[in-house]
Amino acid sequence: MDFSNQARSPLRRMSGLGVVVLLHALLVWGLASGLGRKAIEIVKKPLDAKIVEEVKLPPPPPPPPPKAVEPPKPSAPPPPFVPPPDVAPPASTAAPVIAAVSSAPTPEPAHAPPAPPAPPAPPAPPPAPAQPAVRDIALACPKQVRPEIPAAAIDEGIGGVVKAEARIRNGAVVDVKLLSGPRVYYAAVRAAMRQYKCATQGDEEIVAVQEFEFKVE
Repeated sequence: MDFSNQARSPLRRMSGLGVVVLLHALLVWGLASGLGRKAIEIVKKPLDAKIVEEVKLPPPPPPPPPKAVEPPKPSAPPPPFVPPPDVAPPASTAAPVIAAVSSAPTPEPAHAPPAPPAPPAPPAPPPAPAQPAVRDIALACPKQVRPEIPAAAIDEGIGGVVKAEARIRNGAVVDVKLLSGPRVYYAAVRAAMRQYKCATQGDEEIVAVQEFEFKVE
């Protein structure tokens, strides 16, 4: 343990108390001698207050007076209408003369030629032939023959769709007209359609269109 520090601590406490007492004594002496009054007077100095006057703006100028509108000047009245004086027509001295002119008839020839006879009327045109009825080939010809594929088409690998028109009379195909498609198949299609068995009434003529599709693998 440090006994020297314990011995010195009471001395430090005594010195601190002495300093505090001295400060209080100086404060009391200052108040008694009038230093406190001077400090109060210094604090209570009058404050300078300035009043700022409000700046008033001048009023706006009055609007200009409206311009006086001049009334329209009256136009001069039109001059009065004065009718023209009546003028009498001049008196005719003599009445107009109307002369009748007669033309002498032209003499006819003694022997006038007879008028030519009128041409005969053209004969009436013959009646237009009746157009054949168009029907479905499946209904008109229930029994059909399938065309064969030509060897040339197989060798060359030609395929396509052939469109043909058949004219039917008395239950048979009397004419075949090829409309479109590869020509290599025309002969086979014509030969097959000639073998069709059709159904017609009397001399009735029927036209039917049929398409044939050929595929060469």
